[in-house]
Amino acid sequence: MADRNADRPEDAKQREPDRDQPRPFINEKIVRPPVTRRQIARKIVLTAFCAALFGVVAAVCFAVTAPVAGRFLGQTSPSESAQVTIPRDEPESTAVPPETTALPESPSETEPMEEMVRAELNKYPYSIEDLNKLYGHLRTLASEADASMAVVHSIQRERDWFDNPIETTGQFSGAVIAKSGGEILILTPEAAVEAADSIEVAFSDGTVMEGTVKQRDSIMGMAVVSVDGTQMDSQAFEEVQTIVLGNSYGVKQGDVVAAVGAPAGIAHSSDYGVISYVIRNVQTVDGTARVFYASTAFDAQAGTFLVNTSGELIGWVTDKYAEGSGSMATVVAISDYKGILELLSNGVMPPYFGIKGQDVSQAMEESGMPKGVYVTEAVGDGPAYNAGIQPGDVITWMNGQEVGNMKDFQNQVEKFRAGDQIKVAVQRNNGRDEYKEIEFNVTIGAR
Repeated sequence: MADRNADRPEDAKQREPDRDQPRPFINEKIVRPPVTRRQIARKIVLTAFCAALFGVVAAVCFAVTAPVAGRFLGQTSPSESAQVTIPRDEPESTAVPPETTALPESPSETEPMEEMVRAELNKYPYSIEDLNKLYGHLRTLASEADASMAVVHSIQRERDWFDNPIETTGQFSGAVIAKSGGEILILTPEAAVEAADSIEVAFSDGTVMEGTVKQRDSIMGMAVVSVDGTQMDSQAFEEVQTIVLGNSYGVKQGDVVAAVGAPAGIAHSSDYGVISYVIRNVQTVDGTARVFYASTAFDAQAGTFLVNTSGELIGWVTDKYAEGSGSMATVVAISDYKGILELLSNGVMPPYFGIKGQDVSQAMEESGMPKGVYVTEAVGDGPAYNAGIQPGDVITWMNGQEVGNMKDFQNQVEKFRAGDQIKVAVQRNNGRDEYKEIEFNVTIGAR
């Protein structure tokens, strides 16, 4: 008989542990002791010390490597470049030279010598080789001056009727007039920047860089374009040549000149000729200028510049005074413009007073007119016109400083800045050959 106390299969299964259930383990968590205030302070001090040490090391490294890098690259930041300074030229003296005590040579001593020289020159057999040498020198002159010319691309972006983008480009010539630190400055016609959405400048070696308008002069129709030379290859930057600004007061009728830029309407073209005529004291807005007539090809719109036989820039071709010049180039002399050109090169808006005038001559003074600047025209809607100055007025002082002639007037105006409010005194004829002083408040504008 089977034992009743024997385990039944069901009971055995209940007493056997469940192997599928997870068994509990001992879990321990390591807790760091709380950070004390002293430890926090120590970390802060250590972090500050490391930051200061890193800053000192970085500053020392920069101070040591910056001059080396500057000499290696040959460039500095345009923002650190010194201001451009253009020395002024003095007109040649018109005074009669003092008498000398040397005895005059008798005609019998000088005339035979002149006849001998003329006779020998007539005997000299000029050849094609002589002519080639002459034009070879002129060709070298034009080539060297052309290396200082750049092509200014005026880019305009528009859309056609079907909303397709259109990009038009105009080409103008410009003269590289300065390299100030890492900045390259180019004098070019205002038309090159007037309606441009962007500007590109191509130098003589083929390097093309983005340009920006430094400043412009709408009265004379010229502008200065700036190129950031620090973005150029160091060798390309060094190869950019600047042209020397000459003294145009020394230019005489018959001088040989070269036209560079775009005299044929195409960039980097050139031509040769002579100064056919020199006009002094041409009335311009807020000053006077010399104007040359030259027998060279020219294109004022595209940019044509004249250089003398020393390769110095003496002026640029303009359409403003071309009336009556026929087929000759009308050239504005550079010396009378150097004051405004210096302002343009430094990004300063050139001041605008708004008159044309002339010196009161001795004959005018003898007739009772006071000494000063005789106003021949007050430019419509200009600062002087809006203040009430009229043709026939004689400007005698500005801001308390005497104005004796046009040179004084021009020098004083160049010292003002757009927006300056100045006092101007004029002598006005009351119609009975009597003059009365009137003061005006004039707000200087921008050209």
